[in-house]
Amino acid sequence: MNALHTVPPAATATATLPALPATAVETILRAAFLEDAPYGDITSATLLPAQAQATAWLVAREPGIFSGGEVFTAAMLMQDPRAQVEQLIADGQPFDAGTRIMRVTGLARGVLTAERIALNLTQRMSAIATQTAEYAALIANTKARVTDTRKTTPGLRVLERHAVRCGGGHNHRFSLSDAVLAKDNHLAVLTGGDLGELAAALSGVRAQLPHTVHFEVEVDSIEQIEAVLAAGVDTIMLDNFSNEQLVAGVALVSGRALVEASGNVNLGTIAAIAQTGVDIISVGALTHSVRALDLGLDIAIEA
Repeated sequence: MNALHTVPPAATATATLPALPATAVETILRAAFLEDAPYGDITSATLLPAQAQATAWLVAREPGIFSGGEVFTAAMLMQDPRAQVEQLIADGQPFDAGTRIMRVTGLARGVLTAERIALNLTQRMSAIATQTAEYAALIANTKARVTDTRKTTPGLRVLERHAVRCGGGHNHRFSLSDAVLAKDNHLAVLTGGDLGELAAALSGVRAQLPHTVHFEVEVDSIEQIEAVLAAGVDTIMLDNFSNEQLVAGVALVSGRALVEASGNVNLGTIAAIAQTGVDIISVGALTHSVRALDLGLDIAIEA
């Protein structure tokens, strides 16, 4: 991620971002506070008067795309239900170093107890949004869309997927329960490695599925494509194909299914991959290897 050098313009309108599920945010925060302050914050309780008030700002130390306003707000309110929290930069919008992003006023004990959890989550979400915006900007003039994968932090997937949307990316399936995605290991078990059995085996799978269930199959060679298409799949994933092979694969599919490119995707390769004509480019790096964006909480205490 090159957030220290340049940040692409906002790639998505805030109005298109769905709200995070409140119950999911609450579940994540309760687990986080149970880990971080299982019996309360002994430091704040010992050092600070019970009624001391604090005003604090979430401030950017480097430029980026913001994500996590709802999470920051919920974290503060969980520790002080009467706190006043204001979001100054909307999710999905860019900011410069030094920008005040959020403002909170409430009990000092509550603000300081919530600080680390609020920072950890917004730093990670904003990093994902910022990196996604870099990827999205590189393919903005193509028909391809960049999507996340299931390579997310366990327990934080709903937040990280929201962050991808904030950066102008799109979401793949949320979980194993949402769609059929037959990968190489599934096909090895299903067919015993016999390419001649592939079309019939996948057609049998297709026949079992309700019409509302999306059916995607991963292939690792051009020779598998016709057999997979014969089963009536919705999306075909071309895994670790060279750009020349992607062009040939797209031509062979010829609109009979959506074409997804996967594997060896990074900031240096995604533009050329998009030029091959694929519809979707899935990028695990959006979520699995980001560096947390540098955000801080600047606080003023009032007696």
